[in-house]
Amino acid sequence: MGINIPTLSQPPAIVHPSIMFGHVMHKRLLPKINGFRYRIYYLVFALSALKTSAPQKFPIAVNRFGLLSFHTKDHGNRSKTDDLEQWARDILHRYNIAYADGDIVLITLPRVLGYVFNPVSFWICYDKNNTVRAVLCEVNNTFGETHTYLCTHPDGAEIRAKHVFAGDKVFHVSPFLQRQGQYTFRFDISDKKCGIWINYFNADGKKQLVTALNGNVHPLRFATVQKAFWAYPLMTLKAIALIHWQALKLLAKGIRYVPRPRQKTDKTSTTHR
Repeated sequence: MGINIPTLSQPPAIVHPSIMFGHVMHKRLLPKINGFRYRIYYLVFALSALKTSAPQKFPIAVNRFGLLSFHTKDHGNRSKTDDLEQWARDILHRYNIAYADGDIVLITLPRVLGYVFNPVSFWICYDKNNTVRAVLCEVNNTFGETHTYLCTHPDGAEIRAKHVFAGDKVFHVSPFLQRQGQYTFRFDISDKKCGIWINYFNADGKKQLVTALNGNVHPLRFATVQKAFWAYPLMTLKAIALIHWQALKLLAKGIRYVPRPRQKTDKTSTTHR
């Protein structure tokens, strides 16, 4: 479901490798309230930069060990030789999205000292005028499974900050939520800041979970990499630890554990009207 609300001008696109410092928020509303908020940082860069930048000049290690690093095998088809840009464009082609023909910018957690768990990465798909036309939400669970939700307007319209997209929940993430109901997605993306909101509505149409990622975008330089590493020590280990800590809190509150169902064959789905 896309709700088009006209605006006067498009926000500037992210054109240079960047790092986003911000916060993640989760809040469960039903059947009992439980929430958390913590500081985090994300890598933000066009996939084309992996091809055009000399490895020694890219501010983080690519497909090798480093304080912060990015590995292609953490995304897409999970192959270290995979062309991630082609993987994303294959999905766009499958859904006949020819209008997203510009850069594809990835917003993702880095590996920190070789370790990462990415709950969700975002692939921002621009047209040649640097207008956002589609967003791929690549979701991972702690069982090693992945699914990608595609958000786009049926008519190919530009994605704006107040546009809301809805899609069926077809992937098991939390062992405390059923694989049913719907998600809503909203994106506010520019070269200065990023805001992403994903809410979950259960099978009865009640809002059960609200999540948000908000942050400010800065140039990705060796200095900001050092700042991120020391200001947020062992961030990815902290993220997975918090996931398990929150699970223990939910169990203590009497929230029922939901066994993992067999994953659906199709690992890509799209939003709908």
